[in-house]
Amino acid sequence: MSKTSTESVNTTATAPLSAVKDTATIFNPAAPTIVQAQSQADVSQTDTKQPYHHKANHNQNRSVAQSSDVTTANATATMPVSAAPKIGFVSLGCPKALVDSERIITELSRDGYQVASDYDGADLVVVNTCGFIESAVQESLDAIGEAISKNGKVIVTGCLGKEADKIREMHPAVLAVTGAHAYDEVITAVAQHVPKPNRSQDANYDPKIDLINEAGIKLTPSHYAYLKISEGCNHRCTFCIIPSLRGDLVSRPIDNVMNEALALKKAGVKELLIISQDTSAYGLDLKYKTSFWNGMPLKSKFYDLCQALNDLGIWVRLHYVYPYPHVDKVVELMGEKKLLPYLDIPFQHASHRILKAMKRPAHSENTLARIKAWRDICPDIVIRSTFVVGFPGETEEDFQCLLDWLVEARLDRVGAFTYSEVEGAVANDLPDHVPEDIKQSRYERLMALQQDISAQKLQEKVGKTLTVLVDEIDSDENIAICRSYADAPEIDGHVYVDDINTQVKVGQFLTVTIDDASEYDLFASYQG
Repeated sequence: MSKTSTESVNTTATAPLSAVKDTATIFNPAAPTIVQAQSQADVSQTDTKQPYHHKANHNQNRSVAQSSDVTTANATATMPVSAAPKIGFVSLGCPKALVDSERIITELSRDGYQVASDYDGADLVVVNTCGFIESAVQESLDAIGEAISKNGKVIVTGCLGKEADKIREMHPAVLAVTGAHAYDEVITAVAQHVPKPNRSQDANYDPKIDLINEAGIKLTPSHYAYLKISEGCNHRCTFCIIPSLRGDLVSRPIDNVMNEALALKKAGVKELLIISQDTSAYGLDLKYKTSFWNGMPLKSKFYDLCQALNDLGIWVRLHYVYPYPHVDKVVELMGEKKLLPYLDIPFQHASHRILKAMKRPAHSENTLARIKAWRDICPDIVIRSTFVVGFPGETEEDFQCLLDWLVEARLDRVGAFTYSEVEGAVANDLPDHVPEDIKQSRYERLMALQQDISAQKLQEKVGKTLTVLVDEIDSDENIAICRSYADAPEIDGHVYVDDINTQVKVGQFLTVTIDDASEYDLFASYQG
């Protein structure tokens, strides 16, 4: 039942549909070791055996079974033991959508519902859809159809909910359709079709359900969590339809964000992944309003939020940051070891002509100079990004500009996508669309170049000592599968630690020595 969507890190441009569908059919978040096929991602197409986590797709899909498994594992102390009714949940798309799913599941659980582990055991199924690109739309429609055929009672929410008529035309049996981040509407629709449990008459009601804390129920492993600080986007990039799906920027007040962050820490989270559509614009819509948290005044501002999160004493990783000048001050915090020295910045291209056609924010900035300045401030900084090749009007000269830029920039992590049209995107109407074979050729050239850069940069880490966080234990091979500060979950590489002892557990920090490196991963030893 597991599927994948095709959203990249903050971009709507993607690979040709055939390649995306090949990736979609093999990607299973619950079983990453089986993935051995080509992907449109951080790997050259000449190398067909790289593991799934090098994909540029920042997917956080969860099937009904996976949603139930993670919920049960993470919330056994706060979920009812045997309470009916049961709600199945399929979550498609990016981490921002996953956070929406987590919030809905939390509220349903507070109302006394239980998360079902399969279609047959569910009284109703909620499908949280992705409508980012055409292949994701089709995937979402297929998931709705599967839920209807296997259960019959289905509520649809998420980005594709904006296309309610399209959903109902294909699947007239759906009970209700809501849009993105429409939490209350989903809860109301569920209660309308499957009434809330009557706690006074429910012999199986567990009063511990009332103790679900402010962190809520998470669909990620218990040692890391996504923290969404804002919704929507004020930019109007010509290839993107996010504003039409999720609206303009709406930031959460800083006290609200910090309350959730603290609750997550208290729940045992070791790493917070900060997400939004434009993290560096946080608070702009609030005019950087001052709130009080723990008796201290804090501005709802990007830099102030980073400072406050540092005080929690856990890993903080920043995603979806734009290269604005004020980011320099945040890099200074990284240089002072107050944040993970990691920036996820969707540069998208290097040609000023193409960036202008994309209407990218900061398209006139000298990004190479900014990257150099960041490395002077914080030599350990890791930068990941995504790029679009074959954007309408891209010439060979434009593409060569991008290759030359990559040679100069030497980014640590790179994902790339060939441009494809998205329904409703302004770029569809631009002239001089690039033929598919040229797009694919450029993609392959870019990824071959970046693979060499990645291999060189990782080789420089051999012999160094790193702190890593354990994500998984392979007891058969006696290996811990970990991540360093340079590795975001599911999109970057891993650190494989050999010959671990039985005391090593998931969610534990280890100090390891790097013994070897491949194009994307590190291999280390641990002395205990």
